[in-house]
Amino acid sequence: MKATEKAENILEALKALYPEALCALRYEKDYELMIAVRLSAQCTDARVNLVTPKLFAAYPTLESFAAANVEDVEEYVRSCGFYHHKARDIVLACRMLLSEFGGKVPDSMEDLLRLPGVGRKTANLLLGDIYGREGYVCDTHCIRICGRLGLTSGKDPVKVEMQLRKVIPPEESSDFCHRIVLFGRAVCTARSPGCGECTLSPWCAEFTGESSDNI
Repeated sequence: MKATEKAENILEALKALYPEALCALRYEKDYELMIAVRLSAQCTDARVNLVTPKLFAAYPTLESFAAANVEDVEEYVRSCGFYHHKARDIVLACRMLLSEFGGKVPDSMEDLLRLPGVGRKTANLLLGDIYGREGYVCDTHCIRICGRLGLTSGKDPVKVEMQLRKVIPPEESSDFCHRIVLFGRAVCTARSPGCGECTLSPWCAEFTGESSDNI
């Protein structure tokens, strides 16, 4: 089976499993998503969603974040881990949004990567969720599951992203990545994947022993 055909089958199966491909992080404003994604690095979305309500209440505007004392922000985000770096990046990124981007999260990969704490994974997510553009979010779930399925190889996020671009249509990319996260938490977990209950097993290289021809 060709990789593009396999990918199409997987896309349809994931749509059936998760009709609503929603980001697990809770937010109302574009910069709030940027902040939540930064906090989610090496932290669970569930933990971030416990932290952000108080954080966003304490700093209800972009201007208030930009004017914040980093040490004060640290106290709100401490439980997310790496709080020194995360608090600093949040404040500096909000200042840059005001000074260089008119108070809006930019809509290009090039500009997003200029923001403190924003890498390709975050930029792809912001492009997909805020602007409805292609967004190949290669987090740990995506890398693990796409490797098992045989859609990609290796663990380098950029290389995995480039491989996915060959088989996942741009208009499907953002929703695909959200669905993969849901699937990775519920079925294809890191330690004990539920292969016996997996609806993707017919197209899974690890389960069938077949190889993919796209990598």
